[in-house]
Amino acid sequence: MDQLTHLLEGFTVALTPINLLWLLIGAVLGTAVGVLPGLGSAMAVALLLPVTFSLDPTGAFIMFASIYFGGLFGDSTSGILLNTPGNSSAIATTFEGHRMAKDGRAAKALGTSAIGAFIGGTIATALVVFFSPFLVQLATQFGPAEYFALAAFAFVAISSVVADSVIRGLIALGIGLAIALVGVDGPSGASRFTMDLPQFFDGISIIVVTVGLLAIGEVLHVASRIHREGGLTKIPASGSPYLNLRELRQALPAWLRGTAYGVPFGAIPVGGSEVPTFLAYGTEKRLAKRRGDSDFGTRGAIQGVAAPEAAGNATAGTAMGALLALGLPTSATAAMMLAAFQQYGMQPGPLLFERSADLVWPLLASLFVGLLILLIINLPFAAVWAKLLLIPRHYLYAGITGFAMLGVYAIASSPVDLWLALAIGAFGFVMRRYAIPLAPVLIAAILGPLAETELRRALAVSEGDLGILVDSPITIALYVLMAGAIIISAIQHLRTRTREKQIQKAKTEAVAVQAAEREDAR
Repeated sequence: MDQLTHLLEGFTVALTPINLLWLLIGAVLGTAVGVLPGLGSAMAVALLLPVTFSLDPTGAFIMFASIYFGGLFGDSTSGILLNTPGNSSAIATTFEGHRMAKDGRAAKALGTSAIGAFIGGTIATALVVFFSPFLVQLATQFGPAEYFALAAFAFVAISSVVADSVIRGLIALGIGLAIALVGVDGPSGASRFTMDLPQFFDGISIIVVTVGLLAIGEVLHVASRIHREGGLTKIPASGSPYLNLRELRQALPAWLRGTAYGVPFGAIPVGGSEVPTFLAYGTEKRLAKRRGDSDFGTRGAIQGVAAPEAAGNATAGTAMGALLALGLPTSATAAMMLAAFQQYGMQPGPLLFERSADLVWPLLASLFVGLLILLIINLPFAAVWAKLLLIPRHYLYAGITGFAMLGVYAIASSPVDLWLALAIGAFGFVMRRYAIPLAPVLIAAILGPLAETELRRALAVSEGDLGILVDSPITIALYVLMAGAIIISAIQHLRTRTREKQIQKAKTEAVAVQAAEREDAR
């Protein structure tokens, strides 16, 4: 009950007129920066950090809370409309969301995303308030072996579930791991696959990979087909962002499943919300196959937007809890928030709730209010955002290319990054042509360095004994789940192949019968 009392006191501070104004400004600015391809939520916090220099600490952190979630809302908006997620946490939402946009349901996808972000963020923040000691305990259970098992589980789950072909999924996974290996090896100091170019010593930025593979690759794919489909063809943008009763029944379980994935991942430093969003997406795809849902992967399924979006914002909510309770930034955006705390001479950690309760509880209360403000702003304006798709395709995709390359250049002001994004984009175009999935490439590029680092740490601690990798209940459970995912996926693929062969055989027999009947008629 102490937490509830403190939270109510925090609301009395957060709901003052001046703090509500900072929340509103932060929501608008965070969303606006997050929408720009290549920038994203972490960049939103970084760019807007100087704006708060003149504010008192309470007002500054209340504004940061709104920027924090506002950037996440914006990340998904650009991904759904332009197939260019503002941050890697919105990649999984982009797959089905952009398909819905191309099918004329952009407003519906944005509405689903906004409600999912609100539900995931609200539930996660409530859990942070009331169960933060348990989240702290969960985070302390993860060591190097557990992180490696988690990354391996993500690799296998995404490659086997998202891809229609296991072989193509593994090829995509290998491509992503190859990208992740570029750069200077930390422990040994040796350069790997850098071609002796200093620009590659720090590796390839995930923003470059994401923008190149998704944005530039999509632009080239569209350009290769634009004359066949008509150069002035517009993507339809009609429809309401509000979900009807049938769509709510479809989306609600997906929102809750996504939230369940996202909550625990925010408390452990696995690099952000990429793992839970991809796992949530993979789960919805597997369930869609079981239901026989033909919209998934074609017209775009509402569950494929709802689950990853709820997972991403749930992760962000518990990441804030981990930052406050442990001083542990579990994502790039949380790291920027840590810098904001340090700017005011404060160090998050177990003593923060005791020493700075007058700041922490208004901040947690402002997370709830900020999410509500973002829902109020984004849901009615979803149809307005969707009007971007009314722009003729050749103008729209030229604009996407310009914004995407601007976002890439903003990372390090390096022309090499621009050429690299173009090269990766050309590679993404080839992958689309040969039906090689993009998701395993992205998840491997994001988690590859984490998996390698944690594997080395585990083996260093055990002095080379591989037994440490299966030496805890968490790792054993993850490997058992991984084996189960492989077996289930293999069975599903075999059933699908058998069914396709039966259909093809039936078609062949029908053609033969028709030919025989025509012959008899003669």
